[in-house]
Amino acid sequence: MLNLFQLGVVGTVDDNCGGLEPIVRIIKKGLFPIVQIGIPILLIVFGTIDLGKAVISSDEKEVKGAQSRLVKRCIYAVAIFFVSTIVSLVMSLVATGTSNDSETNTTGWADCWNSIK
Repeated sequence: MLNLFQLGVVGTVDDNCGGLEPIVRIIKKGLFPIVQIGIPILLIVFGTIDLGKAVISSDEKEVKGAQSRLVKRCIYAVAIFFVSTIVSLVMSLVATGTSNDSETNTTGWADCWNSIK
């Protein structure tokens, strides 16, 4: 029987992904780089623009506020950059921790994720 997720796939579907290869590829190659790199860059650029506006206005209180917002945005940018790595690490630990049970295959998602090049 034809799997619903295999309708849009051209060629063979990797057995690890079970027909979800296009969706996993879009997430891994499209969504994660945008979240991991694009959002931190935008946070730092917007913080720098805010700080530049405050410096131009020559208000000491506004400059200090903009500096604190820039530091917070840099911390958020670093946290967002590492969130995908942390999530992958936790999920792989969970998958290997429960893989002793022969009834469930919890490492299938990791095999699918790692097979996308």
